[in-house]
Amino acid sequence: MIPGLIYPNLYPSWLYVALIPLIIWEAIWKGIGLWKAGRNNQVVWFILIFLLNTAGILPIIYILFFRRKR
Repeated sequence: MIPGLIYPNLYPSWLYVALIPLIIWEAIWKGIGLWKAGRNNQVVWFILIFLLNTAGILPIIYILFFRRKR
């Protein structure tokens, strides 16, 4: 049960508006990072990106500095 449905004023509506772009941002970067780590057989990076929610920071760091160049 979602608390916001029982108590409609429990969470401010601006919070939902602010979280939706952050969730989309994280999902895009996480998907790209997981794809690249999986294709390069980098299991440790794949697990770290999969388990940690860092607002896209960890996948960006991986993509820019630690992925293998082909």
